[in-house]
Amino acid sequence: MVDLGGQFYWENILKRKQKGKLIGYIRVSSFAQNPDRQLENIKLDKVFTDKVSGKTIQRPQLEAMMSFIREGDTVIVHSMDRLARNLDDLRKIVRNLTAQGIKIQFIKENLIFTGEDTPMSNLLLSMLGAFAEFERTLIRERQLEGIAIAKQKGAYKGRKPILNQEQIKEIKMRVKKGEKKAKIAREFGISRETLYQVLRKKK
Repeated sequence: MVDLGGQFYWENILKRKQKGKLIGYIRVSSFAQNPDRQLENIKLDKVFTDKVSGKTIQRPQLEAMMSFIREGDTVIVHSMDRLARNLDDLRKIVRNLTAQGIKIQFIKENLIFTGEDTPMSNLLLSMLGAFAEFERTLIRERQLEGIAIAKQKGAYKGRKPILNQEQIKEIKMRVKKGEKKAKIAREFGISRETLYQVLRKKK
């Protein structure tokens, strides 16, 4: 006697395993950036979002994604610089993923890496990753040059404060009343570290 229920159950399990999941990875460098724009209109099974700098690959949600993904899944990222800010890290992550049988797709560059890539696709990965890294270096250099010139002219005043005095006063008052710091930080669109810096200020 054939247990049809069991047969159909395992057939569905195998089909799901073969199809794999679509996993989105998003990284924004600050709370001011809108993470929803990176992978909008793409239907995903799960999304991991880091709101940190891309200087290091030791990011909470990137590490969580690497633990979650399985063979047959596809990781979708808006662009290479969202995954890594230097070429070595980019190659390391892509190799790590494809070695596990996981595809990775970059929307902006229109590239997919599967682990069975051609020499041309590997060349494109290196070239585009290097160009992105070079571009970021140039932008940073121009920013530093602009700041140096502004300082010489006495026009540089540093970054504008995120919060005005009224907001700072309100935050301190609400914390004093016992409101949760995480809730207050979300409402004002700031990180917890920024909130703690505000609370440490005497005035």
